[in-house]
Amino acid sequence: MSNALFRPEWPIIGHEWAVRHITRSLNAERLRHAYLISGVPRIGKTTFARAFAQAVNCLSDVARPCGLCRACQMTAQGTYADFSLIEAQENALRIEQIRELTRAVALRPVEGRYRVLILRRFHEASPQAMDALLKTLEEPPPHVLLLLTADTTESLLATIKSRCQLLNLRPLPVVTVRDALIDQHKVEPERAALIAQLSSGRMGWALDVLKDDSLLKQRAEWLDLLERALGESRTLRFERARHLSENRAALPTLLALWQSYWRDALLLAHHTAAASITNRDRRHALEQIARSVKAEEIYQTLLAVRRTLRYLQANVNTRLALDALMLELPRLRLLAAP
Repeated sequence: MSNALFRPEWPIIGHEWAVRHITRSLNAERLRHAYLISGVPRIGKTTFARAFAQAVNCLSDVARPCGLCRACQMTAQGTYADFSLIEAQENALRIEQIRELTRAVALRPVEGRYRVLILRRFHEASPQAMDALLKTLEEPPPHVLLLLTADTTESLLATIKSRCQLLNLRPLPVVTVRDALIDQHKVEPERAALIAQLSSGRMGWALDVLKDDSLLKQRAEWLDLLERALGESRTLRFERARHLSENRAALPTLLALWQSYWRDALLLAHHTAAASITNRDRRHALEQIARSVKAEEIYQTLLAVRRTLRYLQANVNTRLALDALMLELPRLRLLAAP
């Protein structure tokens, strides 16, 4: 290895503690063979993993990652010979994909220091796929770096988790997201503040909104559906559950949104300042819930949403999980904002 230092500034926004941790390991030549990068959807896990891949194979003789050399640029584009990103197919990472990975890790790097493989959304891996990866984790080749990303680690085998270094990425301060949108993406300050607040600290979500305004429209539709369901009969709620179950891929994002909604309601029920809530555009409805529903019932609803998310990650029947959730929503007819 040359004398070039790995630097604690990566081409990502936030997560400085994780970057510093990895930088220290790289400079001390104590890199682990596998890392499990977890965090809520669209928080930046894949972006972090790709920057990690750039760092370990960067060609700079000054400081790594430089972001300018062939290895950094081709890794960013996904075309570097010693970099692979493996994604779930139809919401499941399959054993065939892990077997293909096993063949790839047996080969020495073509031009980099490491052959880096990102297994994206590993919480969607089948039990057979997890078992297939264990042998590679137990006997890792010295030239391979495995980076697993997962929204949650609860469904992963304990033997998988024990063989990886866990990096749990946390949401960024809203002000960090806002400033990044203004300074780096030239977003008008008022719009940047709104997107940052709605992002709940998820930089990936904020950047996705810049590319696709329909995400804000989808968010509004999902919250409208939830608020209407509160005042509906059991029959209509089950019909909504049936409709939602037909788009299973969208459910993690929808349930994460509903979690933030009930968290806001709970904050207001405990008389927290309205400025602290995430879904400020729903303040009128949230204040009605906080006044009309007991704090304990709001808390139980929040737990029900979290439980439903875990059920889906454990491959419980989608329709049954959503039916159960609909039954646990409180009954309340909300009044429209004046």
